[in-house]
Amino acid sequence: MATVATCLLFFTLFTTSYSAIINTGSVTPNFTTTHFLLIDNEGVFLRSINGTYTAAIINPKPTSQSYYLLIRHASSGTVVWTANRNTPISNSGDVRLSYTGITIHDDSGVSIWSTPALQSTVASLHLLDSGNLILLDRFNKTLWQSFDHPTDTIVTGQRFPVGGSLIAINSPDDFSEGDYTFNLTSGDGILRWKSLTYYRLLMDPKAVRNLNQPVSSLMVNGSGIYLFGSPESNVAIRVLITPAAAVSEYRILKMSTDGQLVVMRYAKTEWVTDFSTPGDSCRSPSRCGKLGLCSTGGCSCPPGFRTAPVSGCLLSDKLLSLPESCGGNKPPRESNSSENFIYVQLAAGMKYYPVDFIDPVRNGVVLSTCKSLCSASCSCLAFFYGNQSGSCHLIENHMGSITSSSNNVTDDKLGFVKTISSSQNQDDNSNSDFPVVGLILLPATGVLAVSVFAIWMCRRTKNNKMRQNSKKLDDNSYSDDLEMFSIAGLPVRFDHEDLVEATVNFSTPIGSGGFGTVYKGVLRDKTVVAVKKITALGAQGKKEFGTEIAIIGNIHHVNLVKLKGFCAHGRERFLVYEYMSRGSLDRTLFCPGPPMEWQERFEIALGTARGLAYLHSECEHKIIHCDVKPENILLSDNMQVKISDFGLSKLLSPEQSGLFTTMRGTRGYLAPEWLTNTAISDKTDVYSYGMVLLELIQGRKNCVQPLSDGSGNPSTSTDGQSSISSGSNNRPRARAFYFPLQALEMHEEGQYLDLVEPRLAGRVTSDEAEKLVKVALCCLHEDPALRPTMTNVVAMLEGTLLVSEPRLESLNFLRVYGRRFTEPSTVVTGAEIEVPSGFMVVTNDSSSPSASPNSFSYMSSQQVSGPR
Repeated sequence: MATVATCLLFFTLFTTSYSAIINTGSVTPNFTTTHFLLIDNEGVFLRSINGTYTAAIINPKPTSQSYYLLIRHASSGTVVWTANRNTPISNSGDVRLSYTGITIHDDSGVSIWSTPALQSTVASLHLLDSGNLILLDRFNKTLWQSFDHPTDTIVTGQRFPVGGSLIAINSPDDFSEGDYTFNLTSGDGILRWKSLTYYRLLMDPKAVRNLNQPVSSLMVNGSGIYLFGSPESNVAIRVLITPAAAVSEYRILKMSTDGQLVVMRYAKTEWVTDFSTPGDSCRSPSRCGKLGLCSTGGCSCPPGFRTAPVSGCLLSDKLLSLPESCGGNKPPRESNSSENFIYVQLAAGMKYYPVDFIDPVRNGVVLSTCKSLCSASCSCLAFFYGNQSGSCHLIENHMGSITSSSNNVTDDKLGFVKTISSSQNQDDNSNSDFPVVGLILLPATGVLAVSVFAIWMCRRTKNNKMRQNSKKLDDNSYSDDLEMFSIAGLPVRFDHEDLVEATVNFSTPIGSGGFGTVYKGVLRDKTVVAVKKITALGAQGKKEFGTEIAIIGNIHHVNLVKLKGFCAHGRERFLVYEYMSRGSLDRTLFCPGPPMEWQERFEIALGTARGLAYLHSECEHKIIHCDVKPENILLSDNMQVKISDFGLSKLLSPEQSGLFTTMRGTRGYLAPEWLTNTAISDKTDVYSYGMVLLELIQGRKNCVQPLSDGSGNPSTSTDGQSSISSGSNNRPRARAFYFPLQALEMHEEGQYLDLVEPRLAGRVTSDEAEKLVKVALCCLHEDPALRPTMTNVVAMLEGTLLVSEPRLESLNFLRVYGRRFTEPSTVVTGAEIEVPSGFMVVTNDSSSPSASPNSFSYMSSQQVSGPR
């Protein structure tokens, strides 16, 4: 028998010896090989024609017996695709190519992986230099390709379709599917952990939406990640990445084992990471294990928890334990079984990012109801309760790491972890059984029984205290101050005395607006701040005020003024902002002195656009500014630009909001839809931005219609030139100036340099001026739908999107407004106003009447602004 077996072995080796040769380009059916036969070739049996990729049967960990059919990048050895990732074979398991496709068999000959049923007979298997493994029929038609079935990686040039998934491996030694997944949907790229969303690609600062089209596929190349619309030549979303230094450098997009989507470049002999998202590694839900606290300093345990033996954290109280999920087989239902569990509250400011992506099971409920919902669901491990909204989010089946908010900013929700008391059943039995047991034991075991009784009493007292503390969480009798402190998301709360001291009793005003006066202040730590004393606030309670401040305080962007804190003192409200040393843009742009350089103006235009794009599409709560103007664009000494007063309309009472429905904004920047029945949207801010952009180009206000001094003497415009001419009856006539109309006319003539501030003559090219003028005119389209989004404005300014051509048919309204604006009948002498046909008189106070037509251009010279 031994002789027969030996002969069979030699026969097998010799009859399949061809498979030990490394084939180049392709192989044909009736091909069979194993890792054992490929030892001399390091597992490789097929290479692409240029040797860029190899197909092999390899074990990633030499000490194990787990072998995979895979494709590797030859130079780096990086695995880009795996066939049998969840079912490895031994070194004697074989890979077979037949006329019906590829199959992989284990030691016993059972098929554990195969290509699906094909439409025709296989003629050959090819490995292309793109990294694609394909099956062809005799007509060279592709029957199957590995590019259609990616694992955790896509390579340069590979199309990744909507509905596709990249699933991270478990570890470098284990290619089976891990917990992190990247899914491409028609609207975005989604990052998930155990099917729970924790991040979206568009949340990354480098991601830009170019077109409002459904996504069809994704591709990575030397300049970034591209999400294509329909047709696929349209780029709907792009993620800009620094171009590779050399064309030969190799790039891949990969879902990593730590929950980050990365773009890596192989530079000669080493890997370089060019892009990684989310940038905050603590957004990866399992980075620090179950209930581990993730921070910039690493992993730790939150207050009330201790380090678990393997990973994550356990309750510090050893009498409490964390329940196991039942797998979600029972849906949550309202119940009164909350006494079966003890809920431990997480410290203030603790966040769990996936909560941002799941809908609450209930809204507008009290804390006890949310607690009951979690108790009634055997899959519920914790819950987060919106203290202001009454929202109830259940964390079911899996609980990952938590994180704490930075900069003393807490999250919007309060977290509670479900626990079980290990002594609960013992306590319940002891209530009735202990007296009897005691009577029996005391005569025989006096001291021992007394000891047991003492321990029992201690535990019972401790559990009663825990239940009482838990019950207190449901007590709705907090004072107004305590309610405010319990609102998650609040920035630093200052004492009124601290602000009085910082501002020297509010003695240094540096600005004012529709909401109140701003004062310069210096805190005790020498930080210079701007303190806004709000005087136009409705009769809100402190809790309502705090809730809106929490939303504003959680908005962070380099081009938005940072809210450092607040103060609620009696009925007075104060907001504390970072201090911008150069003040608002209008002070620099419109005041006498050296002109701002063109590059400086361009950076201001770009920074403002980025800030508005963030408010419109990137922050958690979408915000329409409603009052974009130079006065609300602030500058620092190093020319950093930041938008101020965003989101303050949230502080208006409902009555005030109604009053400002058609009067929010500032003369000269109001979009046409403000005075029509058209809905107000983020495109309203785009229009105002276009007006600001024109002012940056020309260096003065778009609308100049100065008043006489009341004695018939002409007043001067901002550039020091007379703007009044005499008419009949010796009444001075306004020589009004409407720059948007001039910009339209010069655009039609191609005379872009004529629009630039004359003092910059010779320092600006025609192309530079043309770019900004066209972007501005596109923003001024009468039809809001034709205006670009602020995201697209940013892309056009940065040069990553072609500048659109203004639609003249949607700009003709500027000719009408421009002519009416310059009509000599629109005159002001003292308190008198001549009103042309179609106008209405708007009186903002008893002494300041003004002419206003039924369109935006003729709003009163009084600023009828809401929030500022």
